[in-house]
Amino acid sequence: MDASQTSTLDEVVYPESDGKPRADNTLQWDWMVKIVEELRELFAGQKVFVAGDLFWYPVKGDPKTVTAPDALVAFGRPPGYRGSYKQWEEDGIAPQVVFEVLSPSNSREEMDEKLRWYDLHGVEEYYLIDPDKNQLNGWVRRNDHLTPVYPIDEFVSPRLKIRFAVNGEVVLYTPDGREFQTREKRIEELQERLRKVKLALRNAQEAARTDREQSGKDLLAAKLRELGINPDDILKSAS
Repeated sequence: MDASQTSTLDEVVYPESDGKPRADNTLQWDWMVKIVEELRELFAGQKVFVAGDLFWYPVKGDPKTVTAPDALVAFGRPPGYRGSYKQWEEDGIAPQVVFEVLSPSNSREEMDEKLRWYDLHGVEEYYLIDPDKNQLNGWVRRNDHLTPVYPIDEFVSPRLKIRFAVNGEVVLYTPDGREFQTREKRIEELQERLRKVKLALRNAQEAARTDREQSGKDLLAAKLRELGINPDDILKSAS
C-alpha cells in the first residue's frame, strides 16, 4: 500500500450516529440501560469495555460495514470514551458478546441479517431479548459459527458468567445471584434499605437510652439498699 492509499484510508469518515433514536420505546430503553449498567458494574476495574448503541466498524476503510448492538462487551479493551468502536484501533479485537433488545419495529429479516453479521465478524455470544413477548434467544460460537443455545433457561454465559432465566418473564442474574435492575429500581431499593437502617439505628438508640435509664435506676436502688434504705419505701412516700 503506497502513501496515497494510506492517506485515503485515514480520511475515511466513520459516522458516530445515524440520526435515529436509540430506542423505540421506554421498555426497550430500560432493558438497554439495565444491561449496560449492570455489566459495567460487574466488570468495574477490569480491562473490559462495555457500551450500548455504539457503532462498531470491523473493517478499516469500509464505513458501510457497520452495526450498533444495543449492548456490546469487549474483553481485553480498556473502558473509557469511544465515539465508535473501530476494531483496528482496538488491537483487532471484536466484541465477544453482544445483546439486541427487540422493539415492535424490528423485522424478522432485519434480525436474521444481524445474526449473520455477528457470525461473520467473530462474535462469541449473542443474546436477543424480546421484552414485549418475554422471550429470549441465545447463540454461542461453536465450530467457528454461532449456534443456538437450547435450553436457554438457566443458561450461564461462558464469558460473562451471568445467568439467564425464562419463567414467565426474562430475567438476568449476576454471578452472585442478584437480579439485573434498572438504575431507578436499584436507587429505590437503596433508599428503602437506607430508611430501614435509619429506623433500626433510631430504635437501637432509644433502646440504649432506655437501658441506660434503667441501669441508673438499678444502680441508685442498689446504693440505697447499701445504706439500709428500701427504695420501695421512697417511692411510696413520694406517691
